[in-house]
Amino acid sequence: MNNNNRHIFFVDDELKVRQVVGETLEQLGLQVSCFACAAECLERLPGQRCDLLITDLRLPEMDGVELLKRARLAAPWIPVLILTGYGDIPTAVEAIKAGAVDFIEKPLDKQSLVRKVMSLLPENGNHQHTGKPLTRSEQKVLQLVLDGKSNREIASLLRRSQRTIEVHRAHMMRKLGASSLIDLIKRAAAMGLTDLGASLDTYTSPTSPA
Repeated sequence: MNNNNRHIFFVDDELKVRQVVGETLEQLGLQVSCFACAAECLERLPGQRCDLLITDLRLPEMDGVELLKRARLAAPWIPVLILTGYGDIPTAVEAIKAGAVDFIEKPLDKQSLVRKVMSLLPENGNHQHTGKPLTRSEQKVLQLVLDGKSNREIASLLRRSQRTIEVHRAHMMRKLGASSLIDLIKRAAAMGLTDLGASLDTYTSPTSPA
């Protein structure tokens, strides 16, 4: 398996942890981008490929659970691995309910980390999406489609032309690798997006265009 084109985002506010994890994963031939806070990660997410997001639960300003929720709205296909410290288990459970694929406890054991990361990285050719995040408008359209709204109804609700909604819908389906409405619904359900509608009211993407 060729790891050269696999890209991992790692978020932790401790410099030493970022250095150790970055070096460990790069030795596997993986590309790694390390961030000291959630905001930096979210800013880079729309413009750069990410195959796996690893984040600590305890972060300044925005915690790992909130980062997870925002990342999944923009790029729902990206698996998220949560790092937890002693006493964080209840929050880790919350993260799993919010869509994290797994969590691993600190202090990190390098071998355990490597095994976990390699098990979570998708196989070559498994990506059926474009790897490009959904824009804010595409997120809104997706949720309204899942609510059973027609293109005309969505256009009226969002105060856009029906043609604009059709374009957003086509882009959204291409990004998620869906070929039909049924396929879209199945993929959205598999990604856990069917219960994220409320989050769209408060989510603000740092760089995603409308």
